Amino acid sequence: MKKIAVLTSGGDAPGMNPAIRSVARTAIFYNLEVVGVKHGYEGLINKDFFPMNRGSVADIIQRGGTVLLSARCEEFKTEEGRKKAYKNMRDENIDALVVIGGDGSLRGVQKINQESEIRAVGIPATIDNDLSCTDYTIGVDTAMNTILDAVNKIRDTATSHERTFVIECMGRDSGYLALMAGLAGGAEFILVPEIDFTPQEVSERIVQGFERGKLHSLILIAEGVKAPFADLTGYNGSPGLAMGELIRESTGMETRVTILGHLQRGGSPTATDRIIASRMGAEAVEILIEGERNKMVNYKDNSIGSCSIEDSIEKVQQIDMDIYNLASILSM
Repeated sequence: MKKIAVLTSGGDAPGMNPAIRSVARTAIFYNLEVVGVKHGYEGLINKDFFPMNRGSVADIIQRGGTVLLSARCEEFKTEEGRKKAYKNMRDENIDALVVIGGDGSLRGVQKINQESEIRAVGIPATIDNDLSCTDYTIGVDTAMNTILDAVNKIRDTATSHERTFVIECMGRDSGYLALMAGLAGGAEFILVPEIDFTPQEVSERIVQGFERGKLHSLILIAEGVKAPFADLTGYNGSPGLAMGELIRESTGMETRVTILGHLQRGGSPTATDRIIASRMGAEAVEILIEGERNKMVNYKDNSIGSCSIEDSIEKVQQIDMDIYNLASILSM
């Protein structure tokens, strides 16, 4: 192996830049050529390549987003599109590829390994932390701290006006972000897609809390929560807005809704994200040097290792029920 390429794909996540930096500098340390690919898989199809050196990744470890830019590419999902990508990589004499991204990006890694001679490995980077076989994905720690900062500020206003606030978090179909940020932020209610609930029981507990003298209620709800709201007239896909309206209707209390949205994906990565991203980037290069393919770098029990791509994307990551139960106890 003489030359490797690196790209970021799908939604951006804080820590992608430290991972890029680590891949490039580790590869150069082992006397390998490094090619940066811009705009994710679209860049493979359009041959948007550029040579990387140590200076290419200088002063990016502290930056959010991704210097390689990212995009979702429908063309790469087609056989014809992937054939263009493989030809472009062969023409560039690229032997191996590191892909930094979430489950959609890892499915691309799987296809590359199945259909071409190019060896590809994945680094998990998504604020949702919804990939199996790893305890941690790059970006989740920064996103949690962003949510926590918002919760702390909203609590000040909620207390001052004795109101209920519903805060909608990202996370796609996973409740991980809402659960962890809710526990850290002392939320009264944490609503996640993995656990059934009824709006009525939430409203009843809010009323009981105010009757006991509580000055506010903070509810964190994951964007993937759908079941209690899907049949509501006028439901627009936002569980936060739906929950807020139901609370107002059932309790008569003034209720405000904050949808944090893409705010959660930006910002300078935390120390934890920078460290784990750096370790994962180096491990990806080591895996390729050892001649392996179709692997995802993972983080288990405080150690960096790897697992098969299939295991990482075909199994569903579950939330920790012990943590959920603890959050419920502490919120009483």
